[in-house]
Amino acid sequence: MTELLLKIFIKNSNDTDNPVVRQKYGMLSGIVGITCNIILFLLKFLAGIITGAVSVAADAFNNLSDAGSSIVTFIGFKVSGKPADTEHPFGHGRIEYISGLIVAAAIIVMGVELFRSSVARIFNPDEMYFSILSVIILVGSILMKTWMFLFNRSLGKRLDSAAMLATSTDSLSDCVATAVVLLSLLLWKITGINIDGIAGTIVAIFVFVAGVQAARDTLQPLLGQPADEKLAHKIEDTVKEDEHVIGVHDLIVHDYGPGRRFASLHAELPYNMDMLDAHEIIDTAEKRVKNNLGCDISIHLDPVITDDEQINELRKITNQIISTIDARLSMHDFRVMRGPIMKKLMFDVVVPYDFEISDDVLKKKINSYIKIYDENCYAVINIDRAMVR
Repeated sequence: MTELLLKIFIKNSNDTDNPVVRQKYGMLSGIVGITCNIILFLLKFLAGIITGAVSVAADAFNNLSDAGSSIVTFIGFKVSGKPADTEHPFGHGRIEYISGLIVAAAIIVMGVELFRSSVARIFNPDEMYFSILSVIILVGSILMKTWMFLFNRSLGKRLDSAAMLATSTDSLSDCVATAVVLLSLLLWKITGINIDGIAGTIVAIFVFVAGVQAARDTLQPLLGQPADEKLAHKIEDTVKEDEHVIGVHDLIVHDYGPGRRFASLHAELPYNMDMLDAHEIIDTAEKRVKNNLGCDISIHLDPVITDDEQINELRKITNQIISTIDARLSMHDFRVMRGPIMKKLMFDVVVPYDFEISDDVLKKKINSYIKIYDENCYAVINIDRAMVR
């Protein structure tokens, strides 16, 4: 069914990095969500009137809020597809994240309201009425929501869209919630035990937890999460395709919405290379990253001395010292300033955010090992933090 809808409504559906294609995906997801949830609301509201069950009515209004969320998703993707302009030179892609956050907020509010009304029903239960029609409606709802979960999850994975994945999570929680409502209705029919209020409370908890999870997923890119490790390796490997590039470091990737990534990177080249040749290598690497990965990048050139045996040996020893302290540490921008007696080693060390040793202690530790190797050397160390997950 999903593939059929994509074939009918979206041309070039595999070109998911294209903002126009992404926009069509989002609009299709929104239209499907609005249509299905309004149908479910009307049917469940009818079932709630027939049975007099607050859990069924609560589930109906949960679907109504989902329809509102789908409208927000529809509008969000519509706006996010707008091209860059004077006020927004990086485009409008982050609107997609904001729309996902609004959806999550609506889910959380609905969960709180359902919890309040359901707890009240626990202490003041009302008479319930069993209906085969209501059971059919609830079973049909579970099947439809299961399909919506699979549909939105498939689209979300294709686009790597937090908003769509949040919508799929909401649909899955709806399946569980409706199943709880159905079981409470059947239990009342079989045993006469009324757990309508308890079932409604369980539904509310599922809805609330789904909303919190969705909010977390959509907040991460807005707050500025580290670059994905897989993407980072692809960028670095693409830059290092040229044999003259000795190494790369200080990669930073800025996310301005799905399909709108901007990166910066330092690339090491031999210090004695012709300036024009070095510029051509860097310029070509930037174009290669753009063409192959769809990511704009600015590359800073770092000159590296490669023909001095003493500097090469000191670099090798320093690398060994750092990796001995912790394999997660790495070094770059290694330089040596020679004085009449002392040699000053200058370099950056990349340290994980969760590293146990403080910066000052780490610097002293590295210096102490360097002194053991050569008492006429001392290190001036700058501590960096990795911007990659």
